[in-house]
Amino acid sequence: MGREPREASGAEASSPETRVTPMARGAGGCASDGLSETIVSSTPVYQGAIFTVDDVRVTLPDGTPARRDVIRHHGAVGVIALTDDGKLVLVRQFRTALESVTLEIPAGKLELGEDPADAAARELREETGYVADRMGYLCPFVPAAGYSDEVLHLYMAAGLRFVGASPDDDEFINVELVPLGEMVDRVLDGKVCDSKTMAAVLLCDEIRRRMAEGEDASAHV
Repeated sequence: MGREPREASGAEASSPETRVTPMARGAGGCASDGLSETIVSSTPVYQGAIFTVDDVRVTLPDGTPARRDVIRHHGAVGVIALTDDGKLVLVRQFRTALESVTLEIPAGKLELGEDPADAAARELREETGYVADRMGYLCPFVPAAGYSDEVLHLYMAAGLRFVGASPDDDEFINVELVPLGEMVDRVLDGKVCDSKTMAAVLLCDEIRRRMAEGEDASAHV
């Protein structure tokens, strides 16, 4: 915990691995086109430390009643942190739900009422030990639209300085620096299982390509 990040190489680096609705958060909602469902009732049936589960009764567009199980979540942030020499700052950790170790971008949940930008800087510092001179908002990301209202806000960080990590007491994390091109290959080869990390890697690669072609990417970083 709080150790210096290390370079990932060889076989190890390539191993597998107050609620606001998404529409209100600007999470890419589309026009209804007659597809909207009307919520009749929403009853909490489980209250956990991170999310609740609601039993939601709806009326379908044709008037038919239906039931939905919906996870209510305060939201989260993820950070695409890129070093000056083109390496992504990633975290390797055990995920109990998958019973497996994954390699992911730094990320974490929002506290109730917390500004996502503040949360992104906090998670980057706590999990990896890096602080960023520049951080820009990229986009909202909805991990599981079929059953959850969680919105994860993606940020891109540059001008990184290592100051020392301070993860939570229940977090056991290894920090790794992996070349962006290598991570793109891993995503395209199906070796990355975490959806937010897939999206982040491909977004970062496209932003770098546009910058190399002379397009203005200042809005991102």
